[in-house]
Amino acid sequence: MTWIESLILGIVQGLAEYLPISSSGHLQICRDILHMDLPGATALQFDITLHVATVLSTIVVLWHEFVPLIKSFFGFKNDANTTYVFKLLVSAIPIMIVGLFFKDKIEALFDGNLTVVGCALLITAALLTFAYLFRAKPEQEANLIQGEPNPWRRGRDITFIDAFIIGLSQAMAVIPGLSRSGTTIATGLMLGDRRDRVAQFSFFMVIIPILGEALLDVKDMIAGSGDAAAAEVSVGLLPLVIGFISAFVVGCIACKWMLNIVKRGKLYWFAVYCVIMGLICIFFK
Repeated sequence: MTWIESLILGIVQGLAEYLPISSSGHLQICRDILHMDLPGATALQFDITLHVATVLSTIVVLWHEFVPLIKSFFGFKNDANTTYVFKLLVSAIPIMIVGLFFKDKIEALFDGNLTVVGCALLITAALLTFAYLFRAKPEQEANLIQGEPNPWRRGRDITFIDAFIIGLSQAMAVIPGLSRSGTTIATGLMLGDRRDRVAQFSFFMVIIPILGEALLDVKDMIAGSGDAAAAEVSVGLLPLVIGFISAFVVGCIACKWMLNIVKRGKLYWFAVYCVIMGLICIFFK
């Protein structure tokens, strides 16, 4: 892998992890365009680097919200922040099950298949369109009544049931082309959750599965470290550093941008983009 390739993949990862256009799908598209056939050990090293970079960009952008959560949870405080962390943990249950028991099968089934990526991008576009049509209106969020007895009012805070349903949508987004951020945000909006809350929740909930996936990748890399062939395909320090920095910097920008986009309810433009890219993947692969 050259430093230019790592720069491109880092930028794509940083953008697509937060924008609702599917990072896994766009990384696959870029690899096909660049004719990159990365060996298993090389792909693992690079994926771990990009995953850690995107986690750090989330923490940096949402630092003022992240620190109180950590203090409350590890300080064993019985407050709203601790409840929020438990909702994040509930949302991680589906993706943990998928990652532990079905990760290899899913990767083997969908890896390198641009037709699947294209179809999944069309599904992402449909989800974003439904989210726009069924989102809570600004006046509903502005007139939010605390303690309202109806738990299914539009413009409400995220509940534990919502967290689990959004977690299910995140588990489905392991398919390349099905955007994780797009799917989780769209699901939250269709459930009637507040736009600002669901975007922040979506970005926080990705920390747990990304770190979990990175740990699994490290385990796989260590397990294959005795293989002579695997030992010969190290990415190299320069591509790793460039990929990390580009994914982190672009991720910070994309995270802030996406938070503002969701608040303004402008997700339909990404639906149009996903339709175009999906059709390109299907008919011009």
